[in-house]
Amino acid sequence: MIKSFAAPYSIWQKLKRRNGELWLQIKKYRLAYALIAPTFFAMLCIHFIPTALAMYMSLLKLNQFTLRQFLGAPFIGLGNYAFIFTSRHNPMVIGLTNAARNTIIYSIFVNAGTLGIGMVIALLLNRRFFGRGIARTLLLLPWVVPTYAVGLLWGMMWLRDRGIINTILVDYLHLLPHKPFWLIGRNTIWAIIIPTIWRQLPFATVMLLAGLQTVPQELYDAAAIDGASAWQRFRYITIPFLRPVIALMLLWGVIFTVFGYNIVIMMFGNGGGFPGEWGDLLMPAIQRQSFGYWWFGLGAAASTLMMFGMMFFVWAWYRVFRTSLLQEYM
Repeated sequence: MIKSFAAPYSIWQKLKRRNGELWLQIKKYRLAYALIAPTFFAMLCIHFIPTALAMYMSLLKLNQFTLRQFLGAPFIGLGNYAFIFTSRHNPMVIGLTNAARNTIIYSIFVNAGTLGIGMVIALLLNRRFFGRGIARTLLLLPWVVPTYAVGLLWGMMWLRDRGIINTILVDYLHLLPHKPFWLIGRNTIWAIIIPTIWRQLPFATVMLLAGLQTVPQELYDAAAIDGASAWQRFRYITIPFLRPVIALMLLWGVIFTVFGYNIVIMMFGNGGGFPGEWGDLLMPAIQRQSFGYWWFGLGAAASTLMMFGMMFFVWAWYRVFRTSLLQEYM
């Protein structure tokens, strides 16, 4: 009889002791907790409560017919999720599937291009040459252009007959036999990848350049004396030092591209056009499903799936780069 109550009593004692220690910590650092309290409540109102409401909306049959009821709409549980995964021939699900495929392709090529080209430019700007300061300043111009303006600008540049890109490629350089359509068909994915790389390249280059300036020059000199080639110095000295920067840039870049919206939405019809099968991304597709067709429950379900997908990516990213990050900041 005594033994049957021993385990619960022990657990209760441990919880009581931990609660006492927690209150002692709060009392000891009450000023610090008071200072972060406004930020905590702001995050609660801006992020956590809307996220919880969106997850609850994904469990409702919330559409144009039940919108007046809002959170009192009929509860269907996982019905919206089942609809996404099982109704493969439904036009809306087909649109979301195409958008998911385009988002993956878009994210891979944008981040690979941004980091690759940014690395080359950063290595060039890290050298001493006349006008280096001016070159570094001009590099930031694409970064200060608003994203909406980037979409409008490149949308005009990609025009088949009057766009400057086809004029240069066909009329001046003669690299193509005819002027292709960039905003229609399979070329559309490249019409959104290239402007995004152009937009994000300055930030990536500046971050990589800052990382390059932390590498001790003595390491390069010692490696050169030992006979290491330029590629070997880059591989065994530069890359290990830049690994934390590359990790953070990759995390930020994937999140930015997966939730990409402005460039695509402004490039096609100034926000009112449909990007097509090969130009649609998840965020514009979800926005169109929710506010265009009034399927708010389905849009909330797709948004929740995106959130969990990105949470899994962040977990995998941390598992891969955890050692480099800990070594950098310890």
